Amino acid sequence: MRKKPATVRIARWSATHPWSAIGLWVVFVAACLVLGGAAGTNAISDEESGVRESGRAGKIVHSGDFPEKAEENVLITAEDGGKLDPAAAREAAADVVERMKALDEVESVGAPVPAPDGKALLVPVTMKGDTENADQRVQPLLDASASVQDAHEGLRVDEVGTGSTAKGLSETLGEDFKKAELISLPLTLLILLVVFGAIIAAGVPVVLALSCVGAAIGLSTLASHVLPETSAVSSVILLMGMAVGVDYSLFYLKREREERRAGKSHVDAIEVAAETSGHTVVVSGTTVVVAMAGLYLANEATFASLATGSIIVVAVAVLASLTVLPALLAQLGRWVDKPKVPFLWRLTMRSGASRVWPALLRPALSRPFITLVVSVGALLLLAAPALDMKLKQPGSDDLSRDIPVVQAMDRLTEHFPSKGTVHQVVVRAPADRADDVKTALNGLLERTAKDELFAHDSAPTIEVSEDRRVHTVDVGTPYQPKSDGARESLDLLREWVPQATAGVPDAESAVGGKVAQGIDFTGHLEERMPWVVGFVLMLTFVTMVMIFRSLAVALSAILLNLLSAAAAFGVLVAVFQNTWAEGFLDFHSSGAVVSWLPLFLFVVLFGLSMDYHVFVVSRIREAALEGAMTRTAVREGITRSAGVVTSAAIVMVGVFAIFGTLSMVEFKQLGVGLAAAILLDAVIIRIYVLPALMTALGKWNWWPGKVSGGPGGPTSVSDQAEPSRHAEEQLQYARFAAEQQYGQQTPQQHYQQPYHQGGYHQGGHQDPYQQGGHQQPGPYRHDASRPGYYQQ
Repeated sequence: MRKKPATVRIARWSATHPWSAIGLWVVFVAACLVLGGAAGTNAISDEESGVRESGRAGKIVHSGDFPEKAEENVLITAEDGGKLDPAAAREAAADVVERMKALDEVESVGAPVPAPDGKALLVPVTMKGDTENADQRVQPLLDASASVQDAHEGLRVDEVGTGSTAKGLSETLGEDFKKAELISLPLTLLILLVVFGAIIAAGVPVVLALSCVGAAIGLSTLASHVLPETSAVSSVILLMGMAVGVDYSLFYLKREREERRAGKSHVDAIEVAAETSGHTVVVSGTTVVVAMAGLYLANEATFASLATGSIIVVAVAVLASLTVLPALLAQLGRWVDKPKVPFLWRLTMRSGASRVWPALLRPALSRPFITLVVSVGALLLLAAPALDMKLKQPGSDDLSRDIPVVQAMDRLTEHFPSKGTVHQVVVRAPADRADDVKTALNGLLERTAKDELFAHDSAPTIEVSEDRRVHTVDVGTPYQPKSDGARESLDLLREWVPQATAGVPDAESAVGGKVAQGIDFTGHLEERMPWVVGFVLMLTFVTMVMIFRSLAVALSAILLNLLSAAAAFGVLVAVFQNTWAEGFLDFHSSGAVVSWLPLFLFVVLFGLSMDYHVFVVSRIREAALEGAMTRTAVREGITRSAGVVTSAAIVMVGVFAIFGTLSMVEFKQLGVGLAAAILLDAVIIRIYVLPALMTALGKWNWWPGKVSGGPGGPTSVSDQAEPSRHAEEQLQYARFAAEQQYGQQTPQQHYQQPYHQGGYHQGGHQDPYQQGGHQQPGPYRHDASRPGYYQQ
C-alpha cells in the first residue's frame, strides 16, 4: 500500500490526538510571544536603511559618533495668525524658558529667536536622554507648553520636535489601527457567518488567524536580531496574517464540511480535506513565500524586513492549517456547526446545483474567444493609467492636515523654513585637515546664502565630531519635500559640495536628508525592480510546472496574475495621482504613488493571486483527472470552488479596504491597491478570463502531462477523442448535477450509473479509511497512483 502524503499523516495524528495537538499549538504561540517580548526588537537604523549617496551620508555621520539629542521647538504666534504683539510674545517666551528649565527631562533651553517675518517667536529646547524614546518622555514638556498657552490670552503656543511629533503621529496612527482592528474583526466574522451559517464555524478561522499573527510577531521580533526590523512589519504581519490565515482555514473547513455532507465520518472527512485542501494550502503558501522572497533581491533593509515578516506569518498560517486545525475540527465534531443562524444555515446547506455560477460562466464556456478578448481588453483599459505612474517617497506633506501636530509643523515651517525641509551635508577627512574642511563648508554656505533655493531665516551651524574627522551642516530650503524646488536645491548642493571639498586631500563628501533619501530610494527601486520581478516570475513558473506538470498552466498563471496586478496598478494611479478621490478617501494627492509600494504590492499580489489560482485550477484538474472533458472540467472546478474562493476574496477585500481609511497615505494606497487587485482577480479573472482561456486551450491545458480519458484510464492529451466530446460532457455534467443533491439519494443510488459504466459493480468499492476493518460505504475512493486527488 502506497504511503499517504505528509499532510494526511499529520492531519490523522492531530485528529486522533486533538488535545495534544491543541496543547502544542498553544505552547508554540505562547513561547513565540514570550521569547519575542524578552528579546526585544532590533530596529533598522538610518545607517542600515540608506541607499546610494544618502545612504553613504548616513554611514559617514554614524562614523562620527555624534551625540544624539532630542530637540523641541516651542513656537509662539498670534492666535488669529496675524501680527504678533512683541511685548506679549517676549513675556510668553520668558514663561516658556522658566517652566522648561524646571523640568528634569530638559537639558538646556536656548534664547528666543524671532522669525524674519516678525510674526513668530521660537524657543529651542534640548531634552536629556536618547532620541529613540523621546516620545515617551516628552509629555511634561507638552504640559508646560499647554500651561503657557492657558496663561497668555491671544497667543498660540505650539510645540514641535523629535518627541512631540513622534508622539502626536503615533497616537493618531494608533487610533487608526485600533479602529481598523475594531472594524476588521466583526466584518470578517460577519462574512464567515454568511459563509458557514454557524457561529463556531465562523469563529474558528478568525481565532486561528489571530493566533498566527501573534506567533508571527514574536518570531519576527526574534528574527530582527539577524535582519533588523522596520516599524511597518507588525502592520504587514497583521494584514497578511488575517488574509491568509482566514483563507487557509476557510479552504480546509469548507472541504471538510463537503466531505461530511457526502457521508464521511469526521476523521475521514478531515483526511480527505488534508489531502486535497491541505495540499493546496501547502502549495499556495509556498507560492506566497516564493513571491515574498523576491523582496530580498531589492538589496534594501526595509524590504528585507517586510519579506521576513510576511514569510514568517504565511509559514505559521500553513503550519496551523495542517496541525491544529484538524485537531480543532476533530474535537469540536458536529459542534462546529453550532449554534446555527437560522436563515444563514438554510442558505449554506441548501442542496441542488448552483444556478448562479453556471449562468456567470456561460459566456466564457460557450464563446471563449470573444469573452477572452473582451475581458482582457477591459483589464488592459484599467491598467492603462499605470503607464503614467510617478513614484515618490512619503513625507510630511502627505499627512492629513487635520492632525494637530501636522498643523503645528506647518506653522513652524511657515515662519522658520530652515526647520522644515533640510539637506544634510557631510564631509569626512583626516583629522589634520579639519580646518580645511571647515573653510570649504563656510565657502559653501556663502553660496547658499545668495541663492533663493535655500532658507535664510537662520545661519546654519557646522558640527564637528569629537575626533575631528567628520563635519556636518544642515542646509534648509523653503520648499516642501516633494516639490520641484526641493529637488533643484538638492541637485545644486550635490554639484557644489564636491567643488567645495575638491581642495581637501582624502576628503569624502555626500549630501543626505529626507529629500535625498526619498529620491535615492526611488532610483534604487527602479534599478532593482527588474531583478525582483524576474526572480518571482521564474520561481513561480518552476513551482507551477512542478505542481501541475503543465507548461500551459504555468504560463497562463503568470500571465493572468501579471494582468490583474497591472490592472490594480492602473486603479492605484487613477485614484492617488489625481484629485477626484481626495474627499472620498480623505487624503491630499501629491501626484505620485509611494515609491516602495509598487514592488511590495507586486510580490504580495502575485502571491495572493496565485493562492486562488492554485485552488481553482486544482479543482479543475480533479475534474479532468476523473474523466471530464475540458469544458465540463472547467465548469465543475470553478463551480465547486466558487463558494470558498468568493468567500475568501470578500474577506480579503474587506480587510484590505479598511486600510484605505487610515491617515497615512502609504497605508491608504496599500489597502486600495490590494483590495482592487483581489476584487478584479476574483471577478474578472476567475469568472471570465481563466475559464475562457482554459476552454480555448482545450486539451493543451495539461501538455505535456496526462489526464484521465474517462473509463479507459490515463491518456495523453494528444490521444483524447474529440468526436465524443459533447456526449462525454453531457454525461459528466449530469453526474456533477446529481452530486449536488446531497441528502436526496443514497451513495449507492447516487453512483450506480457512473460506476456501472466504468466497469465497477454497485457497492464493489471500499472506503480507503477503514477503522478496525470496518468498511464504510462512501462516494469517493482514493487512487493511490495519483496522490493529491480523490477519484469517484
